[in-house]
Amino acid sequence: MRRADRLFLIINALRGRRTALQARQLAEMLGVSLRTVYRDVADLQLSGVPIEGEAGVGYVLRKGSDIPPLMFTAEELESLVVGTRFVRAFAGEKLAAGAQAALMKIEAVLPPELRERSSRTRIYAPIWRDENSTAFAERIDQLHAAIEAQNVLKLFYRDELGRESERDVEPLCLAFWGGKWTLGTWCRLRKDFRNFRPDRIARMQHTGEIFQSAANRDLASYLQAMRGYFSGLE
Repeated sequence: MRRADRLFLIINALRGRRTALQARQLAEMLGVSLRTVYRDVADLQLSGVPIEGEAGVGYVLRKGSDIPPLMFTAEELESLVVGTRFVRAFAGEKLAAGAQAALMKIEAVLPPELRERSSRTRIYAPIWRDENSTAFAERIDQLHAAIEAQNVLKLFYRDELGRESERDVEPLCLAFWGGKWTLGTWCRLRKDFRNFRPDRIARMQHTGEIFQSAANRDLASYLQAMRGYFSGLE
């Protein structure tokens, strides 16, 4: 977690509290050492943030320095919590960490009644990680990075019958279909849009080439083609 994020969370964890928050609790919330908490609080105090208290006793924000809460309804908050749980369970490690950090920031500035509501949400997406699923999460991160960087990829792909083919593709997006991921691409071999399942990619390589978005083969054209395909199945 970035230091700036830690400082933000410390301030907002103290917001509106009537009793002191112990450094140990802050350390557990942030996943850092007590020493880091002491240093961060001291830096905040030196920069003018009105934090009162000391190590071993706890910390509070001086009265009158409260921060207005974010205006979320209970339903909006529940949607954010559930969405975060699904991202943590099914996306790559990078997106999962980002979702968790975002939720921590949101919950830090919620009034107590909404913060309690978020903890009572009964919709779960259990996180299950073994060697294979961890490797798959890393694959999702790699594909996501390639999409962002517009890297042309060489895929060694196995179809549902186990037949392997080699494709140079321009990765456009990732889609999750409630159980399976697909990689939406422009396939240079077929000269058309094609979807590939990441779990069927035997291996992949960066070609070193950067592709440029072009009319009729960009993301907007891909999405239009997929809408046409699925409407034709109805």
